[in-house]
Amino acid sequence: MKINAIDVRPGHVLESEGKLWLVLKREIVQPGKGGAFTQIEVRDLKTGTKSQGRYRTQETVERAQLDEKDMQFLYMEGTQATFMDSETFEQTVVDRELIGEAADFLQENMTCTVQLHESTPLAVTLPQSVIMEVVEADPVVKGQTASSSYKPGKLENGRRVMIPPHIGAGTRIVVNTADATYVERAKD
Repeated sequence: MKINAIDVRPGHVLESEGKLWLVLKREIVQPGKGGAFTQIEVRDLKTGTKSQGRYRTQETVERAQLDEKDMQFLYMEGTQATFMDSETFEQTVVDRELIGEAADFLQENMTCTVQLHESTPLAVTLPQSVIMEVVEADPVVKGQTASSSYKPGKLENGRRVMIPPHIGAGTRIVVNTADATYVERAKD
């Protein structure tokens, strides 16, 4: 399926030179003179090699046809995550590296979207946010205002996030899975 280069987004999979490339970053550059162009950073899904490409905004690129399936996360064994298709009960094993840093937020029975190309998993998308418990929180520094600063906190999965001063250990919070940032206090 051909799409304009300006419509390419991170997470898209492009087909070029007989290879599949995962788009990592996209930037639209408007130089002082000349036409605007799209600069993208891609990773070869087989070898892991990174590359960069530049396209005029009107140029077309080939987007690979992917099957998207909602799958349930079962467990993590070493660096392998196992997902189950909710309809066929087929299990698919995905390398943690393919999921990226968001793998820290995988929770048992969580429904994720797995992108497949000819039955090979290419990417896993987690829900936008998860609820996690803060297990460690630094004390509030005297004179610190609630609106201007955050303090470090540690979540139950071991990840460190910046949290508002009023959040203490034992509090459940909503965390954005894409960039591991605090969203709000969880409603019980």
